[in-house]
Amino acid sequence: MSKVVRISLALLMLASGHAALAAPKKSPAPAPAPETSPVDPSADLAFGAFQRGHYLTAFAEATKRVEANGDPKAMTLLGVLYSGGLGVVQDDAKAVEWYKLAADRGDREAMLSLAMMRLAGRGGPKDRDAAAKLFASAAKLGQPAAAYNLGLLYLEGMQFPQDFGRAAELFRIAAQAGNREAQYALATMYKAGRGVPKDEKEATRLLGAAALADHLDAQVEYAIALYNGTGIEKDEAGAAQILRKAAQRGAPIAQNRLARVLATGRGLPADPKEAVKWHIVSKAAGASDPWLDEFMAKQSPDTRAAAEKEAQPWLFIIANSRS
Repeated sequence: MSKVVRISLALLMLASGHAALAAPKKSPAPAPAPETSPVDPSADLAFGAFQRGHYLTAFAEATKRVEANGDPKAMTLLGVLYSGGLGVVQDDAKAVEWYKLAADRGDREAMLSLAMMRLAGRGGPKDRDAAAKLFASAAKLGQPAAAYNLGLLYLEGMQFPQDFGRAAELFRIAAQAGNREAQYALATMYKAGRGVPKDEKEATRLLGAAALADHLDAQVEYAIALYNGTGIEKDEAGAAQILRKAAQRGAPIAQNRLARVLATGRGLPADPKEAVKWHIVSKAAGASDPWLDEFMAKQSPDTRAAAEKEAQPWLFIIANSRS
C-alpha cells in the first residue's frame, strides 16, 4: 500500500459532555490513506502478486494488462507501486500520472488516491480544489473514504460553505459502509447535536462500531460511555476491559481512566500498584489527575517503587516519541 497520507484540517471542536469518567473532547480525525483495492484478487494475477508482496511481478502483470486493454484497475495498481516505492523507485510524479489515467477512466480508487496526492502536494503542487472535486466524484461512485474526506471539507468550510448537515450525510454514507473514521466522526456529531439531532444512544452505538474496528479514540470514548451508562446499559466490568485494551495501545486518557478503575475497584479488582503505574504513565503523557496524585501519595513506598519500576518501559516509549 502507499504510505499514509493524512489530511491536516483545522476542524471545529465538537462538544462531548461530561460524565463520571469524562470523555475527552474530539473532532473528526484526519483521514487515513485509502485502502486501495485496485482489482478483484480472484481475477487478476497482478493484484494477487501485490497482496503476497511480490511487487516486481505485480508491476509486470499490471503493465501487461495496461498494454493489452488499458485496464484502469491495473493503472491504479501501478500508481500504488510508484507511490509507495514498491518494487520500483518511489516516484510521486509517475504515481500521479497513473492515478490520473485511471481516474479519467472512472476508477474510484484512483480518484481517491489522486485526491490524497493533490491534497498533500505529492507529485505536483497542492491543489485543494482539485482534491475536493476528486473526492466528490469518488464519493458519487460509492467510495467510503472519499465520502468521509468530503465530509471533512464540509466541516472545515473552505472549499465549500460550512455545512454540518451535509457533512453528517457524507459521514453516514461512509459509516454505513464500515468506515471507522466516519463512524467516529458521526458519533461526535450526534453527541454534540451538530448537523444532526443530539442523540446519545446513536452516538454510543456508532462509537461501539468504530471501537470494534479498533479505532483507538472510539475505544476510549465508548468505554467511558459504557462505564457511565451513557446511551447504553451501564457495564463497568466490560468498560474496564476496553479501557485496559486502549491503555495498552498507548492512549493516555484510557491509561488515566484505567488507573482510576484500579484505584477504586469499580469494574476491576482494586490494585494500588497497577493504579499507580498507569497514573505515572498517563501523567507522563500529559493526562494530569490531582485525585490520583493524592491516591499515589497515600501508598506505601514499596508500592510506589514497584509501580515506578513497571512504568519505566512506558516512560521510555513516551520520551522517545517526543524526541
